[in-house]
Amino acid sequence: MKALVYTGPGTVEVLDRPKPTIQAPTDAVVRVLHASICGTDLHILKGDVPKIQPGIILGHEGVGVIDAVGSAVDCFQIGDRVLISCMTSCGVCRLCQRGITSHCTTGGWTLGNWTNGTQAEFVRVPHAKLSLHPLPPSMNPRDAVTMSDAFPTGLECGVLSANVQPGGSVVIVGAGPVGMATLLTARLYSPALIVAVDLDEARLATAWKLGAHVTIRSSDPNALQQLLDQTQGEGYDSVIEAVGIPATFALSQKLVAVGGRIANVGVHGTKVDLHLETLWDRNISVHMSPVNATTTPRLLRLAESGLLDLSSLVTHRFHYTEGPRAYATFQKATQHQALKVAIDFDPA
Repeated sequence: MKALVYTGPGTVEVLDRPKPTIQAPTDAVVRVLHASICGTDLHILKGDVPKIQPGIILGHEGVGVIDAVGSAVDCFQIGDRVLISCMTSCGVCRLCQRGITSHCTTGGWTLGNWTNGTQAEFVRVPHAKLSLHPLPPSMNPRDAVTMSDAFPTGLECGVLSANVQPGGSVVIVGAGPVGMATLLTARLYSPALIVAVDLDEARLATAWKLGAHVTIRSSDPNALQQLLDQTQGEGYDSVIEAVGIPATFALSQKLVAVGGRIANVGVHGTKVDLHLETLWDRNISVHMSPVNATTTPRLLRLAESGLLDLSSLVTHRFHYTEGPRAYATFQKATQHQALKVAIDFDPA
């Protein structure tokens, strides 16, 4: 089969790899229709995840068709259309039982990490019963790929962690794919104010179309004052940091209201400062975690009912033979006005 393989710092190539087979009774092999690139994949290319060695097939997001199942996988049949979760979960270990499936003792972030990933014609999915989800018949598989990671991350790590409430105020710092998914899922909780912050005007325009009440460019000299003015100087009940750099985490601390919550969604590769000298008496909380993807069934139902627009996040598509070009586009997302970049293994 053909696969997109990490071949060394900064490089990804389309190479031949053996088709995966069932290795455990709980496995399934999925023929991939559509995959997508995550910011985590870019971290791998930059060398930020040194434990991942060249030769791994990249990707942990995808939609496909069941090609083979292990003897313990009794809920899927060959030919079923499925969503591949970004997290694999055994469901029985101590951490899975606590709902922290991202730290499953035999799962978690496995695909594209310590097992071959989804950016290939076929992928072996461990713990298939809990790591795959039936795709509703009415759902377009080309759009559903955003349900693998972006939407669960936006809801769990952003909206729920920030305790978004009806009538509350929300600021989303960073309008990339996960920031947009956070915006779309935050709307489901009816906050009175949603503000999107980003450097890029095109992304802010998209955030406005998707339901942000106010958009503010963070490079404006008076951006902080503009942001605080939206809340009459009180700050925001829910602050969602969706970038992962020191400057955006510092801004988030300046924006949180008394009694508010900061939800850190961004992946930080360098040290950040927590300013307890100004926050210690403000009754705030800060929450951070990888996505557990436990909300995926709920999100699929919301999308099926028409309450979530899955088509709004994928802006660029490439055939797998153009895999390196797809990565180059996502690496320069602002230049190409890209949000989610998808990789198609099925031409339909």
